[in-house]
Amino acid sequence: MRPISPTPEALVDELRPERTLADLVLPKAVHVACSQLVEEQHRSEILRSHGVEPRHRVLVLGPPGNGKTSLAEALAGELAVPVLRVRYDAVIGSFLGETATRLSRVFDHARTRQCVLFFDEFDAVGKERGDEHETGEIKRVVNSLLMSIDSLPSYVVVVAASNHPEILDRAVWRLFQIRAEMPGPSQADMRAWIRRFEDSMGIKLGLSDRTLNEGLRALSFAELEEFCDDIRRRVILAGPAAKASAIARAVLGQWRTRATPRHA
Repeated sequence: MRPISPTPEALVDELRPERTLADLVLPKAVHVACSQLVEEQHRSEILRSHGVEPRHRVLVLGPPGNGKTSLAEALAGELAVPVLRVRYDAVIGSFLGETATRLSRVFDHARTRQCVLFFDEFDAVGKERGDEHETGEIKRVVNSLLMSIDSLPSYVVVVAASNHPEILDRAVWRLFQIRAEMPGPSQADMRAWIRRFEDSMGIKLGLSDRTLNEGLRALSFAELEEFCDDIRRRVILAGPAAKASAIARAVLGQWRTRATPRHA
């Protein structure tokens, strides 16, 4: 017996954005492309008067923790619209045709208003259809998914994020108008992030670029944010007499000794 199908609202998490593009440290090309998309959305009537639609499909690629979700949130913040994040645990069903039906409901729900429709880990539903190891059901889901994205009105901005671009269906690449690569932070990115943190706290950490690079080597943006939050907590708890530079060095020393993932 089939279970009761979830409501469209249960298939997504609706989030109110708390970031804008100015809050992120982005590669220049990504910042330019996303800023242009925002301008096109805000001035869509001018474009439509010339028979042109604004861009609204963004594919975001890169390793975990480097801002793919934050970019979707920032685009929503710039447009002052909610993020509808697709819940795969609710969308993917065990019965034939169930997943495609639920995805269709997601798209119908998104069409009702201006929003950012966000697919995290897009490779979970956008796999290469030519993969001989995939079932016919998965291929039908991908067909339905791509057609649904292609038919969405341009006031729905679709952001699809993937850590594994190599397994995405080839048609996915043609479908998305903006392809944003989100690498880990460079030394300059790390410096910009720390300076921004210092400004927000009104403190100086007293850490040289060399010290930061040696102590925080190979961190993701998410880990860099966590590092700053660790300092923030210690500074707050230390009170008015807090010595930010001493706290920063102590926290950096702790991070140097953190356990790291081990790979076979």
